[in-house]
Amino acid sequence: MRRGSGWRIGIILAVLVVAGVLLYVTPFNLGLDLKGGVHVVLEADETGEPITNENMAGVVSIIERRINALGVSEPIIQRQGARRVIVELPGIHDQQQAIDTVGKTALLEFKDPYGNTAVDGSYVKSVQLGTDRYGRPAIDIEFDREGVQLFAQMTTRYQGQLTQIVLDGEVLQEVLIREPILEGKAQISGSFTHEEARHMVVLLQEGSLPIPMKIMEIRNVGPTLGQDSINRSFKAGIVGVILVFVYMMFYYKLPGLVADIALSCYIVILLGMLSAINAVLTLPGIAGIILSIGMAVDANVLVFERIKEELAEGKRLRSAIDSGFSRAFRTILDSNITTLITAIVLFYAGAGSVRGFAVTLGLGILVSMFTAVVVTKTLLNWVVDRDPDKMVRYFGVRGLTK
Repeated sequence: MRRGSGWRIGIILAVLVVAGVLLYVTPFNLGLDLKGGVHVVLEADETGEPITNENMAGVVSIIERRINALGVSEPIIQRQGARRVIVELPGIHDQQQAIDTVGKTALLEFKDPYGNTAVDGSYVKSVQLGTDRYGRPAIDIEFDREGVQLFAQMTTRYQGQLTQIVLDGEVLQEVLIREPILEGKAQISGSFTHEEARHMVVLLQEGSLPIPMKIMEIRNVGPTLGQDSINRSFKAGIVGVILVFVYMMFYYKLPGLVADIALSCYIVILLGMLSAINAVLTLPGIAGIILSIGMAVDANVLVFERIKEELAEGKRLRSAIDSGFSRAFRTILDSNITTLITAIVLFYAGAGSVRGFAVTLGLGILVSMFTAVVVTKTLLNWVVDRDPDKMVRYFGVRGLTK
């Protein structure tokens, strides 16, 4: 065995174990096309601030931050015309939850006893989920420097009187000011649940929408692929992989068997990485996985063809393997870099499922480089080093016996 082969095999096994554990403990999330969700169409309310491109871009940005903070997997948020925004939320089937997440303006107001706004959410410095003195969910608020002064003035002026905390015109809490609050901290408590409190925290943390938005359409969307279609697609993928395995072993003999083992490692590592980053499986994402599997096979084909050329020129097996990998590496690197650039462009220029395709394709390219250059070469050397003169006959090159 060559020096260093042992620790390389150890690293490969460790990577496989970690990927397998990640794949086992972190189930995949499915996209809107596979498990359905909620489709919402929002339109800017003309009674509010002027509708400008900057305001609409701010609406999209804030809605996106709200949804990401709530952990919704791979949402689709896009402009439609000058005044509308389309939002699709995979895995959410409660329309009220969707309205609470994307439709609320999130305008927080602290009103004096006469109904006038004394302090609003623009002066809020931080918002945290907490508990009140009875252990119930509450929202802890801290004001910025100017907000501290305004809140101190309000609580000093209206000491002993009843005030209101209002969110989007809805009274959250009526508060009796017992003493002036000078440190700029307040707490909102009430009869809401932990999940409702968390939603309010997210809305307040990400800020209010620049302009009010009204919901023009909201509907539940079923998966575009039924379970039967998913099962058939899965079976077709298994059959395709098996056919690739058989072809590689039939045409490339021993190297083909090693490539099949490396390809199995590739699939486990790729799925483990996708699971670790909480990737969402959509139809385009699955297409990216299949495409990257084909590229992983292509890399092995390039290497084995180079090895066969070296053997045909009369080189000994060990030398042919080293030379074959060395000569093929440049071609593999060039082709993968160009595809990786495409994946990066798709990720930054695309949205929704297009970005999912880019993620799976990009990760697939990186993992295929690892399996083709490291895993395949390590396993092939490990097998060949046992008896190079005997193993040369299993490389599918006619006329070679040593």
